[in-house]
Amino acid sequence: MQHNHYDAASTPGPTCAVYDDYDIQRVPPHPGPGWTRFVCISDTHSRRFAVPPGDVLLHAGDLSSWGLVSQLKQTIDWLKRLDHPIKVIIAGNHDLCLDAEVVEEYPGLLDKKTPQGGPHSLLRNADALAAGLVYLEHESCIIRTKAGREWKVYGSPAAPRYCHGAFQYTNSLEGDEIYSRIPDDVEILLTHTPPHGMLDLSKKGTNAGCRSLAERLKTLSACRLHVFGHIHEAHGATVIPRDGERGERAAVNAALGHRNPIIVDFLN
Repeated sequence: MQHNHYDAASTPGPTCAVYDDYDIQRVPPHPGPGWTRFVCISDTHSRRFAVPPGDVLLHAGDLSSWGLVSQLKQTIDWLKRLDHPIKVIIAGNHDLCLDAEVVEEYPGLLDKKTPQGGPHSLLRNADALAAGLVYLEHESCIIRTKAGREWKVYGSPAAPRYCHGAFQYTNSLEGDEIYSRIPDDVEILLTHTPPHGMLDLSKKGTNAGCRSLAERLKTLSACRLHVFGHIHEAHGATVIPRDGERGERAAVNAALGHRNPIIVDFLN
């Protein structure tokens, strides 16, 4: 398993601290107003987890277990109750009801809990906005923390095709086109799939991440944090020193299970 633990004393540089192995009852203290604390989760699959507080919650997809609206609603109701002032979320390959092409093929996914505005309205209605939810589907936004720091965020639910699922692509040409949409100046990147070779080692011993995404990341010099999931067994984090760049880049596979959410603190 690719799994690394970093703390404030052992991080490669002074601008980033990552925690992936801590007592959930004794969370490392927030470093102060000059920092932004990101709490990273993924692959919650309609379940609820203990999540530490922070400035921004990032969820990298697979909100539901099998893609039904009722399952999506369970997760959204849980996320709305969390006290993070900003919660940026994307979908994943399990979130069938959010993929219009899949719904067209399987209209039965829209069950009795589907609101009049469709499944997306659960993520973008007044209650969700009031709770700080920001849903991204191949799009970017600017978030502003209470300390006044603005971060540019981009989210993509896509992943290479694996059995039946949502938001999947079948070849490198499709992957290249999808990840070409990421803005060059993105600072926080959410994707459901890992990039190839980074926290993507499957239980079969293969690197299951996307090569197109790995190539695109080489050009994203402003990116400070990349959060993904999908390959559950590769949960963990690593910090990548970058010569000539402002600060390090943290890569986080935030897929939950019996593991803690991963905390990433960045100096503003």
